[in-house]
Amino acid sequence: MNAKGRVHKFGDNVDTDVIIPARYLNTASHKELAAHCMEDIDAQFVSKVQEGDIMVAEKNFGCGSSREHAPIAIKASGISCVIASTFARIFYRNAINIGLPILECDEAAKEIKDGDTVSVNFDTGVITDETTGKTYQAEPFPEFIQNIIQKGGLINSIL
Repeated sequence: MNAKGRVHKFGDNVDTDVIIPARYLNTASHKELAAHCMEDIDAQFVSKVQEGDIMVAEKNFGCGSSREHAPIAIKASGISCVIASTFARIFYRNAINIGLPILECDEAAKEIKDGDTVSVNFDTGVITDETTGKTYQAEPFPEFIQNIIQKGGLINSIL
């Protein structure tokens, strides 16, 4: 399993209210959630993101309210993977449950720049910044998590 795309970079403590503002939580439409993803921190995000792009952030990504809307909005926007120094634990589990691949790698999160092209090999955990040529090592997903992500989420993996 692999991902490759252009990086959209964010800093520390990006909370779920920034990922998908609470004023949009009255819909279950993934497309509608994606249309408002990150708009309070980057109003142009949805017009810039392309299918397969990668989000990179620093520490404590996904902190705040425990809502699965946040990883759904990110995934539905076209983001193929989120790399961060650390994730809020509930966001981490919600992301896996909806089939959004996420990797913790502090060095990559700090060094990769906005606009870089990055590829990820989920089997090995290798993150390659193709713009700079530098590689980083994240913990690869265990087989059962790879299965959940490949099937599009926890529910699909058990059906």
